[in-house]
Amino acid sequence: MNRISNFFALIIILTIVGCQQRAPVNYTLPNIETAIQNGQLALANQWADSLLKNGNPDSSTRIKLSSIIDMNGRIKADFTITTNEIEVRLKKEFGEYSKNDRVTWEKNNWLEYRIIDGEKRYFKRAVSNLKLILQSRQSKQTESQSFVTDKLSLFCLEHSRKVLNESKSNGKPVLPVNMKVTYQLTVDADAVPDGKTVRCWLPWPREIHDRQRNVALIKTIPETYIIAPDTVEQRSIYLEQPASKGKPVVFEIQYTYQASAQYFDLSQFKIFPYDTTSLIFRKHTGEQHPQIVFTNEIKKLSDSIVGGITNPSEKVRKLYYWINNHIIWTGALEYSIMPFIPGYVLTNRRGDCGMQTLLFMTMARYQKIPVKWQSGWMMHPKEVNLHDWCEVYYNGVGWVPLDMSFNLQNSAYLHEKEFYIGGIDAYRLIVNDAIGSKFIPEKKFPRSEPYDFQRGEVEWEGGNLYFNQWDYEMHVDY
Repeated sequence: MNRISNFFALIIILTIVGCQQRAPVNYTLPNIETAIQNGQLALANQWADSLLKNGNPDSSTRIKLSSIIDMNGRIKADFTITTNEIEVRLKKEFGEYSKNDRVTWEKNNWLEYRIIDGEKRYFKRAVSNLKLILQSRQSKQTESQSFVTDKLSLFCLEHSRKVLNESKSNGKPVLPVNMKVTYQLTVDADAVPDGKTVRCWLPWPREIHDRQRNVALIKTIPETYIIAPDTVEQRSIYLEQPASKGKPVVFEIQYTYQASAQYFDLSQFKIFPYDTTSLIFRKHTGEQHPQIVFTNEIKKLSDSIVGGITNPSEKVRKLYYWINNHIIWTGALEYSIMPFIPGYVLTNRRGDCGMQTLLFMTMARYQKIPVKWQSGWMMHPKEVNLHDWCEVYYNGVGWVPLDMSFNLQNSAYLHEKEFYIGGIDAYRLIVNDAIGSKFIPEKKFPRSEPYDFQRGEVEWEGGNLYFNQWDYEMHVDY
């Protein structure tokens, strides 16, 4: 009798457990979004995962829930430093500091952090950014010259003088530099299961530009590849190979190309009114959500800077000077975790090259000046790195390069000082002429960097591989 009772009791328990597992969840997507706003990322992920498994969501909601889990992982990857770790780093950088100093730094978001799952987690570049912010403030307080005189700035000033001497009134490219590039992307061992195919897109030079020519592939690892046509505005070379247990997956490309400098003395050109019906005007003066948006703050600020000026080149000059004088360069959060980058830049008065460029582009486009994104790499000797800039279109001139974060140069001669308002040096690799264009072949999963494309993108059938699952390296021979 006891065995029969125990048997039925077990059946009842299993039935109850089964019903509990199949019971509808009692939280919704808004609940999950509220949890994220409160910094409860672990809870949000738990709820999102439960809804995916038990809530029977439609395809649109399923995509949103998967994106939430992915985004929360990206936030955690950027905010990795604990309170104890930040104190050690601050003391190493600044020595002793007061409690009031710390309060001020955090209140002004100079020492950037977020509350994640009940704990303060600091941005991985918080201390180096704080140093840059404090140095900038000290410079302004002492009214000392704000021009940067590091080795790169001195190199660029000397180079730009040569460009100005060589440039003719037609703005044709000058001073070509031949470069050999070896680029390698290495996926962590066992990031992808044994035997599964890893798909990889690496940055590839665009050849549509007069100042970038003679691109020649030398080799690839693996040997099979697909180079996207030059019509693709974010150009890539695609490679794939299977993962092997316990071993990293290595992709490599090697190629040569020639890059040239270019300068336009806009005072020597006749700039005509824009044809507002043209494709260039319509495409490059509009908003591009979510990063180029004409908010009330953007409109008001842009109008106050430009005033009653109608000449496009003078408008551009005014906007450039304002950003140069009010926004300092600091290391950036990953762009994918910033909902509206120009808003972040204005609130915090800081940002990296792409963030400053997006602010400039937004204000210029609101002023009905066609501007397009351009990016890839800066290839200056010993200063090879990711970099973003843009091009401005003037009717009667064409597309003119502008580098917002290379700033006004330390020179008493106006053409040298303002070189990067209407020119660019020869040490560039142009990969992108737009924000967030599709790849060929297309990527199946969300990109690690949804707007820019410089480091590469990687995925497998199980999903995207984020930046913390692989490394990259660029080597340049001149």
